[in-house]
Amino acid sequence: MPDSKRNDIRAGRRVILIGMLVNVLLIAFKFMGGIFGHSQALIADAVHSISDFFTDFVALFGLEAGRKDADQKHPFGHARFETLASAGVGMSLVGVAVFLGMEAAGNIYNHTEYHPTWLALAAAALSIVIKEGLFRYTVHVARRIKSPVVMANAWHQRSDALSSVAVLVGVGGAKINPDWHILDAYATLVVSLFIIKVGLEILWGSMRELTDTAPRQEVLDRIKECAHSVEGVMDLHDLKVRTSGGLYQMEAHILVSGTITVDEGHSIAKEVESRLKGELEDLIQIIIHVDPDSR
Repeated sequence: MPDSKRNDIRAGRRVILIGMLVNVLLIAFKFMGGIFGHSQALIADAVHSISDFFTDFVALFGLEAGRKDADQKHPFGHARFETLASAGVGMSLVGVAVFLGMEAAGNIYNHTEYHPTWLALAAAALSIVIKEGLFRYTVHVARRIKSPVVMANAWHQRSDALSSVAVLVGVGGAKINPDWHILDAYATLVVSLFIIKVGLEILWGSMRELTDTAPRQEVLDRIKECAHSVEGVMDLHDLKVRTSGGLYQMEAHILVSGTITVDEGHSIAKEVESRLKGELEDLIQIIIHVDPDSR
């Protein structure tokens, strides 16, 4: 395994483990704040943090398994394990959001009243600051190592911060005016819809990868333009591109003059590969077939 890949795994593992430690501390802090601060919303938020803790395990598994080198049973590599883990995180997001939304809808319907203290307000505010910081750090690492499962986990961290925003709004409103106690439930309901949207987007991206859906037309056009820029390439056809673990794998045929030697045709194909790797840094696997022009 190349050193760069080992470094990426270490960086991803580090940010996930930091997230797990933070989640354990926040779970305990939110439960105590909810119980002693008389906030049902903060207790529900603690349950959300528990889901974060378990999705950290999913993300860790996806990262470790997905970055393994190709072997006899997996000749195209193990990146789809990372894609599957991303789908698991997306489903977890949707599940937690539905739970929070139903809880909020029930509180609205039943006109449930809670009278939280300043302790609950402080706990929610601290959770927002910590979780938002963790989200930004995780996104930075995910982009650097190009990991969809770490990125999905980052959005799970953000969803926890947003649910704490709902708690902050609800508790703050109740402290300003006790008649506004229902504001907590409405804020939670709005945030749950946003979390569902993020979870479905992650799931959609994972499903596109698992079904070998082609990337955006912009990516295909860049590949065609790059191939045509190589001297000796008369045309490019049968282009196939798929995404695996957030990275591209492609196969294409180039048309060259039928009068050149096999060695010259091979050199042109290698030049196409070289330029494509320089043009698209997310392109990890390239197969170029050489077809002679019969005219």
